[in-house]
Amino acid sequence: MANVLLFHHALGLTSGMDAFAEVLREAGHTVTVPDLYDGRTFTDLEDGVAYAQEIGMDTIEELGVSIANRFPAEMVYIGFSLGVIPAQRLAQTRPGARGAVLVSGCIPLGAFADTWPAGVPVQIHGMDADEEFVDSGDLDAAENLAASTPDAELFLYMGASHLFADISQPDYDMDAAFTLTRLVLRLLERADKPA
Repeated sequence: MANVLLFHHALGLTSGMDAFAEVLREAGHTVTVPDLYDGRTFTDLEDGVAYAQEIGMDTIEELGVSIANRFPAEMVYIGFSLGVIPAQRLAQTRPGARGAVLVSGCIPLGAFADTWPAGVPVQIHGMDADEEFVDSGDLDAAENLAASTPDAELFLYMGASHLFADISQPDYDMDAAFTLTRLVLRLLERADKPA
């Protein structure tokens, strides 16, 4: 089965992130969820983002890369919101990546590499009225990425929730989370097949 490195969002390593990882484990995949906040969690997104900025986005990105270097190169990288930063960088720049899932975030091509690596499947998931995703330019970056390679798929859900797939959050959307999970499991199945 696939080896997965899952990076949490700006609220930290919530019980919802653990729950999502557990669903993937129950399907037979090996999932590691590093705590980029060293045990701290937040209930308000602005507070979580402020903490991430206090640590430094570059520091969080480098921590994610450093953690990944402890594992074999043949990984699938999943990032939720803030976690998209290390997940996308690793998928684009670390040879051997088997796939990526970017949830509620996408970094423009050119930030880490000019192109997406051929043969590495990537899914981008977001809500069509999520201000964090739409107004920050992430949706534009996602559309550009999806148009740039046949390996990319963009999935837009109706709604305004940013952390829609985290069951521990008040804006959790069961239907969208179920669809996302089904699609992620499909990608992991594909990533598990020999290249």
